[in-house]
Amino acid sequence: QLQLVESGGGLVQPGGSLRLTCTASGLNFDYYAIGWFRRAPGKEREGVSCISNSGGGTNYAASVKGRFTISRDNAKNTVYLQMDSLKPEDTAIYYCAARPFRRCELRDNTYEYWGQGTQVTVSS
Repeated sequence: QLQLVESGGGLVQPGGSLRLTCTASGLNFDYYAIGWFRRAPGKEREGVSCISNSGGGTNYAASVKGRFTISRDNAKNTVYLQMDSLKPEDTAIYYCAARPFRRCELRDNTYEYWGQGTQVTVSS
């Protein structure tokens, strides 16, 4: 079993930055690829970014590429999502999720464990 807890969400002005943190507890965190997903009001959940179990591979949705950076520290059982140049359309609940594979994917149906989410609101 793996438990995931997100933190770091909040209200930020357009153009601002936030860093989300996903902290895991349980066994063998470094066996899991981690993904960040988001659900905006009235929209389906979408993949934002993901990172392989070792941290050597990453992937980003086109809408966030160049603005968001994912990283992980396996010694701390933690994955980060640095979000810069935020836009109002980034407003959503952000979730981290884990899948027991080396490679990551942005398809949410391949992930087994999910956190409860953290709200990100980008507004002036």
